[in-house]
Amino acid sequence: MAEDAISKPKIRTILVSQPKPEPGERTPLMELGARYGIKVDFRPFIEVKGISAKEFRKARIALGDYPAVIFNSRNAVDHYFRLCEEMRVEVNPETRYFCISENVGHYLQRYTQLRKRKIAFGKGKLEDLLPQMMKHKDIAYLMPCSDALSENFLLKAEKYGLKIIKAVMFQTVSSDLSDLADIKYDVLCFFSPVGIRSLFENFPDFVQNDTKIAALGIQTHDAVRQRGLRLDIAAPTPEFPSLVMALEACLKKPSK
Repeated sequence: MAEDAISKPKIRTILVSQPKPEPGERTPLMELGARYGIKVDFRPFIEVKGISAKEFRKARIALGDYPAVIFNSRNAVDHYFRLCEEMRVEVNPETRYFCISENVGHYLQRYTQLRKRKIAFGKGKLEDLLPQMMKHKDIAYLMPCSDALSENFLLKAEKYGLKIIKAVMFQTVSSDLSDLADIKYDVLCFFSPVGIRSLFENFPDFVQNDTKIAALGIQTHDAVRQRGLRLDIAAPTPEFPSLVMALEACLKKPSK
């Protein structure tokens, strides 16, 4: 088979450990499946549960006291504004927002009117925001997050002299995947360490065999290896900035 051929790929089925896209929405992974004639299924491996206002008050964090907020996901956006509403905190229109990506930044429009001078975008990594945050080193940052947030970014920001308050606003719990016990996929795609955790909480005796593991992000890569799994498809890398690109490269390899 030619190197660039797209017929009869050795990968026929992919399971994406994320929620199924909205009706009519076309994602890069769906388009990849259509292009190569492979089955791409979506199934969230984790569920998000918001922390109540009563529980959040125990942290003694005054949401209105922070002139800047860091968002690393849409979930963080949703639960920040949810708690503001439940606790009757008026969001200051002068608040600065630092978002892990442009997509997360645009998602903010559901809750507030964006002002160019008050919003900064990263390129998919929290570390991308550090140079912009250093321009406002004298202020305190609030970071809405889940209970599974890695401390790496916070430790790095601390070395830069930045003050970030972690505000746990939602929890991640493993979904019930028992109905997948007898279903096999050629590729399993993971996007966070908690997805790997969910896999083993559902299937403690999981054996990889010929199943390929695809993972996005260094922390997810580490979680795969810590479980003794083989990491077959990794992103981002200098060669493959996105997981879709890494998957496509694997699909283009000649079948053995």
